[in-house]
Parts: sequence; C-alpha cells; structure tokens
Amino acid sequence: MTTRSHRVPPAEKERTDPMSEDTISSAAVVPAYRATMMFHPSHHVPDLNEAEEWFRRVFGRDSIPLSILSKNRTDGKKGPDYSTFTPISDVLFDTIDPKKYVILGEQRYAAVETPHLKALGWYVEGMTELFGELKRRGIKVMSQLDELADGDEPPHAAGAPMPLFFTYPEDAGIRYEFMPPPPGPSPLDPRTTPGWTRPPVSEDDPLGIVCCSHHTVLTDRPERVMQLTVDVLGGTVIGEGRDEVRGTTCTWVRLADSVFEYAVPDEGTAAHADRAARAPHDTYHALTFRVADLAKVERHLEAQGVRIALRSADTIVVDPATALGVPWGFTTAVLPGDDRV
Repeated sequence: MTTRSHRVPPAEKERTDPMSEDTISSAAVVPAYRATMMFHPSHHVPDLNEAEEWFRRVFGRDSIPLSILSKNRTDGKKGPDYSTFTPISDVLFDTIDPKKYVILGEQRYAAVETPHLKALGWYVEGMTELFGELKRRGIKVMSQLDELADGDEPPHAAGAPMPLFFTYPEDAGIRYEFMPPPPGPSPLDPRTTPGWTRPPVSEDDPLGIVCCSHHTVLTDRPERVMQLTVDVLGGTVIGEGRDEVRGTTCTWVRLADSVFEYAVPDEGTAAHADRAARAPHDTYHALTFRVADLAKVERHLEAQGVRIALRSADTIVVDPATALGVPWGFTTAVLPGDDRV
C-alpha cells in the first residue's frame, strides 16, 4: 500500500492558529498579486503528431493545436504551430516540438529525441507586482528570449504587449512561467470559459479520471522552491511524508487549484536517476491523476502497450519509455490535507 504519512510542520500550525500573533499581524497584508490557476505543464517531444495520437489512444482526449489562434487571420500569415494543448480533467497539458519553437528567427529550445516534461507555470493577476516581489527577494526573472529582466516593468511576450516572464532555474529550481489570465474565454483553454467546473467522471473516459491529484517536482533543495511557491505565491504546506511507491520524501503544497509534491528521491530509484539527469536544477518528473477504478485503468493501459513500472494497493506508476517519456501516476488515494472537492 502507498505510504503517505502526514505531518504539518510546527511553523505551519502557528500560521493557521487564528489567535496567533503571526496570523493577526499578517492578516492585514494582502499581496497585490494572486496566482489564480496553474497554466499548464510543458512537455517536449520530437513529434507532435505522434503525441496527439498517443493522447487520443491512451487518455481518450483530443488535442487543440496552437495554430487555432490564427484560424481567422486575414493577412495570410501562418500562425505558430509549435505546440498542442490537451485538456485532461482540470489540467491543460501543453506539448511542444522544440524544433518548431522559433522566435525572432532563433530556435529557443534544444531538440529532443526522447520526450520529457520540461516546466510549469501559473496564471497570475498583478504581474507587475509579482515581478517586483520576485526582484525584492533576489529571485531573478528572464524574458521569453532568456534575457535578464531589469527595470521596474516586467518583460513582455516577444512581439506582443502581454506581460510574460520566467524564473531563473538557479534561483527557483525550474524555469517557471507566469502570464496573466486571458481577458476572455481562450480557444486553447476550456477552463477559462465563465462558469467552468471540473468535469465529472465520464463513462466514456477509458481512465476514469476524477482530477489531477498532484504534480511531482524532484529536488535536493526543497527550501529553494518553497521560497517561490509558499513565501512569494502564497501556497500552503498541507503535509510532509513519504511516497513509498516512487521512493521519495515529500512536502505537499496547495497552490491555487493544484497540489505540488516537492520530492527528494531515494538513491537507486528511477526518480533519483531522473533528478540526476537534470542536476543541479530541479526536475518536473510526473503527474498523478486520481481515478475512480484502478483495475480499469490498468487494463486499459496494458491494452495500449503502456507498461506498469511501480505499484501498490492504491497506486500505479507507468514505465515512461512506453508513455511519452512521463512516469504518469494513477491513484485512488487522496493526499492527506487535500481538501479539494
């Protein structure tokens, strides 16, 4: 059985005590920025068509090409086509072919032969204020063109007025992305439709996904990423413990609509090997989905040629070599402290 022991650190208990001086003194300090929702995981692949077919076959989900944004253009110019977006329950999954990610005539990501997760980010209200707070705390910020951001105004997207910036991996562990929420419904992101709620489990879903349980980021310096996700973005530590399936010691953080598992891997595990391949930076390792019926999930995965690498009574982890380079997890367990309905 999966062992996920739970302990709220003493400091966290003090922050949640309604009578504590810390709570009273901090209650009046309301940040001028807010992470509203996780934007998307970024996943690099050598072939977008193969990735789309895999998501359709294994997850039962169709993907939305980035080029849809230029569908109604009248100038005859071709829009960007370097990624596709796959809605999976409450996650918008972004798959990128680095060979096509060309901005101002330069390919910005190295091409890959083996797919792997790259990074993640958030929609943020108050981008200018967040930019100022990151600078104040010594967390460097860079533009879409990987240029160091100076001055009082945040960087903008290349060729567009929209604020868009990223953290330096040396300061935050990963190149985390920040952008403002869309001003209206986005054709790429169904979650931006007014009144959107997480869809219920569908009989047509071959995996019976309830929601995304958590995202796993491997690290040997949890305090580095906590400075960003907890101290700056206002996430809450909901527990600490072990994930015996993956072989990691974890801290779980609730931030906006998602839970993030910051995990220190044991030596000799697949997680440790993945972490070592990206060192000294952190590694965005996996997504784990909560499902209604684990046996149904296993039967479907095996029928699609996706091998099971690790298992317990309530959790399975797949072999990334058979799953677009990602050791996806599927579980019927609920993380301690996760109060999302």
